[in-house]
Amino acid sequence: MRLLLDQDVYALTARFLADAGHDVETARQLGLSQAPDAGLLIAARQHGRVLVTRDRDFGNLVFVQNLKTGVIYLRVAPATVTAVHAELARVLGLYS
Repeated sequence: MRLLLDQDVYALTARFLADAGHDVETARQLGLSQAPDAGLLIAARQHGRVLVTRDRDFGNLVFVQNLKTGVIYLRVAPATVTAVHAELARVLGLYS
């Protein structure tokens, strides 16, 4: 899967996703470290990527403002790296 990682996603998670065979780019690699949330969604759509973030503000942009881009919101309890990676593997396995 082609993924764009928001600046709040850990480098360890970026490596985990790349090692799992996903095409991963970060907001930083695209020069979007300081981009507004809407700008990240637009970039994800333009690059054919699903945005991965820990920022809950994207729900408003996607559903209320109708910026049609796929988003994976990393909100897992407990929020350990192991739990987050296990859930990402499960979700991406189901929907890739």
